[in-house]
Amino acid sequence: MGFKLSKYVSEFLSPRIIFGIDLLLSVLASGLVLFCMTMFSGSLDLSGLFVAWWLGGSLVFSIVSMLVFRSYNVVVRHSTLRDLANFVFIFLTKVALMGILIWIVGMFSSYMFVALLYDMLLSVFLIICVRLLMVYMYDSIRSRLNGGSSSSSSSSSSVSAMRVLAYGLSDKSVASITRFQNSPHYKLIGFLSDNHQDHSMKISDYPVYVYESEEDLKALVSSLSLGAIMFSSEYDAQNEQNGLIPFCAKNGIKTLIAPSVDEVIGGRIMKSRIREVKIEDLLGRPEIKISLDTIKEYFKNKVIMVTGAAGSIGSELCRQLATFGIKKLILFDNAETPMHNLRLELEARFPRLDFVPVIGSVRHMSRLDYAFRTWKPQVVFHAAAYKHVPLMEENPCEAVFANVCGSRSVADKCVEYGVDMMVMISTDKAVNPTNIMGCSKRLAEIYVQSLGLAIEQGKVEGHTKFVTTRFGNVLGSNGSVIPRFREQIRNGGPVTVTHPEITRFFMTIPEACRLVMEAATMSTGNQIFVFDMGESVKIADLAKRMIKLAGLKVGEDIEIEYTGLRPGEKLYEEVLADTENTEPTSHDRIRIAKVREYDYDEAVQACDELTELSKRVKIPEMVKLMKQIVPEFKSKNSIFEMYDKEKV
Repeated sequence: MGFKLSKYVSEFLSPRIIFGIDLLLSVLASGLVLFCMTMFSGSLDLSGLFVAWWLGGSLVFSIVSMLVFRSYNVVVRHSTLRDLANFVFIFLTKVALMGILIWIVGMFSSYMFVALLYDMLLSVFLIICVRLLMVYMYDSIRSRLNGGSSSSSSSSSSVSAMRVLAYGLSDKSVASITRFQNSPHYKLIGFLSDNHQDHSMKISDYPVYVYESEEDLKALVSSLSLGAIMFSSEYDAQNEQNGLIPFCAKNGIKTLIAPSVDEVIGGRIMKSRIREVKIEDLLGRPEIKISLDTIKEYFKNKVIMVTGAAGSIGSELCRQLATFGIKKLILFDNAETPMHNLRLELEARFPRLDFVPVIGSVRHMSRLDYAFRTWKPQVVFHAAAYKHVPLMEENPCEAVFANVCGSRSVADKCVEYGVDMMVMISTDKAVNPTNIMGCSKRLAEIYVQSLGLAIEQGKVEGHTKFVTTRFGNVLGSNGSVIPRFREQIRNGGPVTVTHPEITRFFMTIPEACRLVMEAATMSTGNQIFVFDMGESVKIADLAKRMIKLAGLKVGEDIEIEYTGLRPGEKLYEEVLADTENTEPTSHDRIRIAKVREYDYDEAVQACDELTELSKRVKIPEMVKLMKQIVPEFKSKNSIFEMYDKEKV
């Protein structure tokens, strides 16, 4: 019995059942009106033929009205006043058609208008009463299951459910009432507000608890046996990073982020979709406004290829592109396990998406040619690259072979197979580079832009537009500083920072991908777009905030240890070189960098030489050539500084 009740509260009634119930009530109302007219009006004589026309008309026109207004598709327990008002129109239509029918068959009389009015009112009344009864039964059954009177399993579930306060009274916070009502893991007990005017308020029978000080919060935690505070958005959590967040960390109260609407599966909020507030949420900024309709229209029905598809940026690009109604998505990456994981995720989240996973490296021309020849993409996002600065400083030939030669191969194939646009993902480390990785990305920019200019000038046959996008570090990407700090804190420290003054720009992965696609839609070709990264963050301060977020104290529970700058690392990242300026675009967070243009033939010759040197692992000759092509490349904290001294 408990299983059946549980199934009732976790599923919706079939629209056919709702339709049948509504139809039965509508015809019943018509029959009751006839019965009352016969009982209370002695002078009224209703023939069997009239009764047949009346009830038959009620049946037919009820069906017609309900099909037109589709009232049966409304989930009863989530009905609103608008849904109830809809029934007035349904039954008004029904009685109007019945009146016309009675008039046509010549049976209309002075009593009919009153009878039709009563029919409509009684139909609406019965429908509302039955729906209210169904909602009451649903709430009673849910309360019984959560209250533990039905079975021991229900009881243990209720006891173990974490008691949660929803932060704020925004629409998103209030929406959590519906989203939490079926969760066996979390029990919403009310709302939390710091506005004293909200005192004694109730929302859907849930109380609003007001606090003004830390003492108020401690009293609430104790009296409510509070386990967690739920934020409806990252923005709310950011606003409380110096208030509720540290209080909760210090007092063992979890801070949670509610899942988005598309993560609520089958009407139930899943435990795996709720996560604790992370430092990434607190470093983020208010959501960037983009022209989503324009982006969707641009990519709709297109075949799109993403290189480096299984990486941090590439995989997020794939997730966002999957929602734009694209024709086909080609995933190109040489990392087998990450590609396998991405494939499983896309199959689960986007079952209608037509995508093809291709294992291959951008360094292998024949494999690239196969992908372009077979699926003929119209837009290519080139995210494949080696990105870790110290590792590339130790393996410079691989950095050049992948980032420079690989980018050249992708660009050349785009031209050969008539791709409309190639979007290359670059980095702020390409500006006044101080390391091999940054210089290799600048060299890739040079080749791609010179190729685009050669097409514009008619030197190279083709029509592909080339767009380059530069941005800084992305929060939570593979191998980034935040996962490393989190692991060090989990292990008891110390947290290692290279230098007390080192700073970096940060951007969330979804934010970066949205701006990349926005830049692609606004580009006229051969432009380098620079993103406004906001204020730079001191890494030492980031480490301290993460330690506090974990409920620990810097210097007591966890130490911060400074290890010195790594090879190729610089204290401050730049988004634009000193000699560059920018032009504004229609988006206030995206600007166009004005950079020195290179001749295509010279770029080709440079790439040929770099390719040969990297294949032969001629490191000194290759690095010297890189510094010759990109004169602003000055090595920092690296063995390659000797070549800068030679130039002097």
